[in-house]
This record gives sequence, C-alpha cells and structure tokens, in this order.
Amino acid sequence: MMRTVLFLAGLLSGATSHAAAEPVAAAAVERVRNGQVVSENVPEVPAALRQRLARYQNTRGASFAGWLPDGGILVATRFADTNQVHRVAAPGAAREQLTFEAEPVLAPVARPGNRAGVLFAMDSGGSEFWQLHHLDLESRELVRLSDGRSRNERALWSNRGDRIAYSTTRRNGRDSDIHVVGLDGVSRPLLEAGGTWYAAAWSPDDTRLLVLRYVSIADSRPHLLDLADGSLTPLQAEDARIGHGAMAFAPDGAGWYYVADEDDDVRRLRWRGFHGDDRRTLTADLPWDVEALAVAADGRHLAYVANEDGISRLHVLALPGETPVELPPLPVGVMALGGFSPDGKRLAVTVNGATSPSDVYVVDLAAVAAQRWTRSEVGGLDADAFVAPALVRYPTFDEVDGAPRSIPAFYYRPPGEGPFPVVINIHGGPEAQARPVFSPQFQFLARELGVAVLVPNVRGSAGYGKAWLALDDGRLREDAVRDIGALLDWIATRPELDADRVGVAGGSYGGYMVLASMVHFGERLRAGIDVVGISDFVTFLTNTQDYRRDLRRAEYGDERDPAMRAFLKEISPLTNAARIARPLFVAQGANDPRVPASEAEQIVARVRANGTPVWYLLFEDEGHGFAKKRNRDLYEAAAMLFWQQHLLPQPGGG
Repeated sequence: MMRTVLFLAGLLSGATSHAAAEPVAAAAVERVRNGQVVSENVPEVPAALRQRLARYQNTRGASFAGWLPDGGILVATRFADTNQVHRVAAPGAAREQLTFEAEPVLAPVARPGNRAGVLFAMDSGGSEFWQLHHLDLESRELVRLSDGRSRNERALWSNRGDRIAYSTTRRNGRDSDIHVVGLDGVSRPLLEAGGTWYAAAWSPDDTRLLVLRYVSIADSRPHLLDLADGSLTPLQAEDARIGHGAMAFAPDGAGWYYVADEDDDVRRLRWRGFHGDDRRTLTADLPWDVEALAVAADGRHLAYVANEDGISRLHVLALPGETPVELPPLPVGVMALGGFSPDGKRLAVTVNGATSPSDVYVVDLAAVAAQRWTRSEVGGLDADAFVAPALVRYPTFDEVDGAPRSIPAFYYRPPGEGPFPVVINIHGGPEAQARPVFSPQFQFLARELGVAVLVPNVRGSAGYGKAWLALDDGRLREDAVRDIGALLDWIATRPELDADRVGVAGGSYGGYMVLASMVHFGERLRAGIDVVGISDFVTFLTNTQDYRRDLRRAEYGDERDPAMRAFLKEISPLTNAARIARPLFVAQGANDPRVPASEAEQIVARVRANGTPVWYLLFEDEGHGFAKKRNRDLYEAAAMLFWQQHLLPQPGGG
C-alpha cells in the first residue's frame, strides 16, 4: 500500500471557481493507493461489517443470452469477479463457463443457425470503447471482429448467422455509422450519414435493415436500408419528433412492427406497411409503455412486454391474426424479453424481482407452462425474509388538473415500528426509471441496519409517458430537484420515518441530483453519496466523449449558447458548493467516458474547502460504475459504513 499527501490548494488550482466564497484554507489530504484503488479519508471498514455484508454481496443472477442448436441456452452470470458466458443444457442443469476474460463480457448473443457460437462485447477498464468478439463453441476459436480502437455497439446477427450489423465510431470518433462484418472479421460500411445510427432489425431474407437515427429519447428516426443498392428510405415525416423503441419486420417482410409514441403520450405497439399508409395500433387500450417486442422466426407469434408502473407484463399474440395467446403465470418483477426458440414453440424471458435476483424462465406456448431454467444464489440468506417494496405516491409542488402532481416511489420499509432513518436513492439517466429489481444494498440497509429506502421516479423519468419525460428538460432542470424536497416533506408526515436522519444517494445524473439536493436541502439531510455524478453541466458537456456530446445537449441544453451556458453554470452544484455543509462520499471510475473523473475531483476539492468532511474513492480500472466484484464490494462496504456513521445513532448520542 502506498501513501501520498495531496494539498487541497493544489487540487483547487485546476478548477475555475464559481462559488460565492473562496476556499478558506488549504488542508492536507492523505491519498492512499492500494493497487488500482485510490482513497481519501475513507476509514477502514470493520471486519464485522464486511462479514455481515458479504452474504448480500455474494448474491448473483443469470440472464438469457440465446438458444443453442442442441436445445440448451446461453446465460450471462458471474462465478468469480466478472460476468461471463455460461451454457445451461437443460432446466436446472449446472452452468458450464465458456468465457474466461479478465473484463466483463457484455451483451452476449448466441449465433443463429446450426453452428453454435456467441457474439459479445468487451472493453478495457470500463472505457466503453467496446470491441466485438465471436467465440465459436465448436472449435473454441475466439476472433475479434472490430478494429480494437473505436466504440462498437448494438451488434445484431443476421437471420442466417453469417453476418453482424453494428454501430461504430471508427470513421471519425464522433459519428456512429452502421457497418456489417463477417465472421472472418472483414468489415465494411453500410451507412455513413452523420449522427448516431443503430441497426434495429434484419428483414426475413437478410436483404434489408431497419435502422434508426437516434437524436434523443423523444426523437428517433427510423429508416429502411436496402443492402443491395444502399438506398435509405425514411419511415416517418422529416419534421416529426417521435420516440421509438423496439422494432421488427413482419414475417412477410411487407411491413414492420414497432413501438412508438407517435400521436400519443405513451409508447404503443403498432404495425405499418412499407407501401401506402396502412397502419394499426395493437395496444390502443393499454395506458402504459410497451418496452420490448420479438417476432418468432416461424412467423407464428409475436411477444411484447408492457411496463405497468414499473412492473413488467408479458403478452403474446398469434400471427397473422394478432389474437392474444394464453400464458402461464410468471413471477412478478421486471422482465427482459429473451426471444423465441428457433422452432418458435418456446419463449425465454429473464425475470428479476425485488426479492430475488435474475433468473431465466422458458414458456412453452402450446402447453401453457413455464419452466425455471436457472436458480440463482442469494448468498445463503433466507429469501423469504427479503423486504418487498410498496409503491407509494407523494404530492409535489405543482398541480395537474387542479390537484397536486404526485410522484411515484418504491418504499422499502424495515421490519419493526421505527422511527427509521431513511436513504433516498435517485436513479440516473435522467431518462431512466427506478424499478423494483433485486438490490442487495437495499436489502442490507433495510434488514441489517434498519434503514428505510425510498426510490422515487421524479419528473423526467422514463416509463410514464413523453409529457412526464419532458418535465425536467432544459430550464426546467431544478423542478426535478424540487421533487426531492417534496419527498422530504412527505417523510416528515410519516410517523415510522425519522425526518431528522435522512441521507441521499445516486449515480450519474442521480449523482447530480444528490449534490443539488445537498445544496438546496442541506439542513434537512444528514449526508450524501454521489457515484460518477455530474458536478458542473458545462465542464461535463465539454469533457464528455465526443460521440455523446450532442445526445446530452438534447437533454440538458446547449452550453455553446451564452444564455443557456449561464443558466447551466448557475444551477451546477460546483457553483453552489459553498452551501454543501453535510458529509459527502464521492466514488468514481477513472476511465469513465460519460462523466469524466474531473467532475468528481472538482466537487471533492470544492466541498472540502468548506471544511466539510468528504470521503473519496477512485477506481483506476473502472468506468461509469463498478463492473468488477472486488471493486463493487469495496465501494458498497464503504457506503454502508458511511450510512452507519451518519444516519444511525452513535454511542454517546448523535
């Protein structure tokens, strides 16, 4: 272990000050390096706390990654430090590990056809410059299919399994073009049109692609790409601003199924022909977003998943009549649609519940039966004692139709009578959604520390329609922060909650929300944890990777406009850091391409200048979050110690 001493004045010299007060003093800060981990002011976690937490950290899930020619499946799961690909031969069979990489194996997808293989992406140290690899499961030959330098993603097998369409920044590092690559690694461009483009679906005969130009979550533009002549046909009016989700060719190739919010507030499942104006809406009576769809290779069924207040509901339609198919009961939770078996008779899904990690279930359509293929571990804990959250709604500051607007939140209440300390956990995105998935941290807080957890979906979250999604855009940014103030008001009305012991945590955009909440509501908060969070919108937009800068401007505003730049500076936590007087814990990955480590460094320095205690953890082999178990375990242990020290009563009072 190596120890060095840094001086706060030196840390501050690299950041332009926008705070009302100048730093008051230069205090010595000890920086401790242990391998790839750098820490400042983080105490040693007691062995007893580590031991209590370890069983929660050793829970793990499995997610579906594709069908094999022999009827088995591939899953992604972790048996050591990182997620890898495993084979499962039959329901309940042992998992055979197939990849043994040092880095996590991401987005694995089985090769279609009669020869078993798996395509996956992998980066180095969390850089998100993903490289595509193919592992032939018969020869065990591993081939890298991308160039080794650019960012490559959204890889999509052709139906024959001989080619892969994917998005790449290879040309200039900024635009995402669409290329096609064979299993020999020879890649050629299909579409170089500027902006961010993704391949969405191959036609049944592999001669056309549905492709999407992504501008923002509320503006994505589908096109039909002919691979023979390169012609690109827009599938919506040029001036339309529509948010699109999943899409697939209809079995006859004459039209397409797609999810979109055109002429509506929610994303509905629709069909439209490629010629003429024939179209229909299949979920017109469903008041929730559709979030996934799949069409069976034999053309006889279509499956889709609806997001009903955060809970997934599976639906299957028989084609071509689009009539509902009876389904067996499945566990309540959040579902990922895995896909139909090659013969179209079975459908795989991954289900994650608030009290159970992810597992793979296979639905037999003819038998109307479901089989559980994997049974993931829960660290030797009693799963029946896990805390299931309740969905609550609390009023916020503004009104809709003459009544207070309400904000949904998931509430994990510990056993007992209380009053319980509270952690408010805020999701990132901001165009994301907190959902009732299994969280070892939430379970540990509730069961072991007696801390209630509230997980709100403040305005701007996905899953509640495009009007809700736009409520925090641009100059409305701090309205979302005011939703946290309203949650603090709600906590004060609950006799089982201790309004004097509330902490706030979040990652990425949620990290910004933590810092902003500590600026605005610091007197009502005990402490905060900011993970890979934005501290200054202008420096964030300046320093985030080139390929994502315009995507983020669409959400936050364009910092090149002087008026918007002034506004973004005004609301940035770094500008207002003199008002952060409560203990803060900041954790960051050094290789983060989205929110650079400079965002963490500058807020740590500025808040310390207030005389405020700040813990800081930097992982030099991580990016936007912590993908390696050893790093995640260390962060979580430190986080639990932080809450234990700042939210729980201490010996002698406090």
